[in-house]
Amino acid sequence: MKFLILILISLSIFGCERPPIETRDVSLLSSVDHYANELLKDSRFRSVSIGVYKKGEVFTKHYGELETGKGNKPTDTSLYELGSVTKVFTGLLAAKAVLEGKIGLDDDVRKYLEREYPNLEFNGKPVRIKHLLTHTSNFPNFPIKGDNKEDFLVGLSEINIESEPGIKYSYSNTAPELTAFILETVYKKSYDDLLQEYILNDQSMIETKFVDNPEQLVKGYNGHGELMPNFERRLWGGAVGLNSTTPDLLRFIKLQLDDTNNMVSESHRDLYQINKALSVGYHWYISDEDNILSYRHHGGIYGMQNWIIIFPKHDIGISVISNASFDGVGDSLEEVVMGIFKRIM
Repeated sequence: MKFLILILISLSIFGCERPPIETRDVSLLSSVDHYANELLKDSRFRSVSIGVYKKGEVFTKHYGELETGKGNKPTDTSLYELGSVTKVFTGLLAAKAVLEGKIGLDDDVRKYLEREYPNLEFNGKPVRIKHLLTHTSNFPNFPIKGDNKEDFLVGLSEINIESEPGIKYSYSNTAPELTAFILETVYKKSYDDLLQEYILNDQSMIETKFVDNPEQLVKGYNGHGELMPNFERRLWGGAVGLNSTTPDLLRFIKLQLDDTNNMVSESHRDLYQINKALSVGYHWYISDEDNILSYRHHGGIYGMQNWIIIFPKHDIGISVISNASFDGVGDSLEEVVMGIFKRIM
């Protein structure tokens, strides 16, 4: 009987259903409320989910309704598309591979490709691993052939490198897909398994995943109120395709603020300087504007946009997601994050 009671107590404490995340920080709560309500004054935004990690405390809150008139407010279980925020997960796995000697930042990417790609160089200067991570490979933004993995590899042979790699910043979704393929090659595991084994399982991010059934996902809208399709993954998912919840993103933020984690520290290393205030690490953008250091990335897809911004010197990280995508959404969401941060400093 005592053993049964202990089991019941354990289940009540550690059961699968997670309690809501709350805060007693009045300043934090009022700041989040203020900026969320200001955002929703624009009727093109239906809802917004905000998560804040502050010095060990985590807090989530959701506003609006996912579909106009239905009253279905987002929750901690709402599964959002992360868009290009997927790239920082790829960058973290690449940092692990570098630390373990599986790949080298200065390696010619062709070292890991079975076919011959004489085109992946300019005047004898090859595309290197670090160029894939920093958007300096001169690869096109979107794959020349992206319907499936085999076509993607064929399409690599049609890329025209028009200037020396590593010199010019030019955003590319093609490059992180190749990175994911290379990671699969060196670890002899699928990209999905690498994410699970080395990031998601360790951080108890059980809701973060690629999904085949779009019915599991929050639906997104454009600026005209039209329902937009969810993204369909056809490649590895190194550039886009991950989905997550606000609580899981706070677990990822907590990981990113762990300066004792060598993999994390490596992923934040400055690899390419864009301008005086902005550089790129392993897909993280490293900003040092107005003497405020932050690691940041924006994600956008057909009907959804989000920002994740981390302030390591203050032990603070913020995630904001909305199921709206139109010109200016990214800027508006960034203003929400920066506004909350400055108020709770």
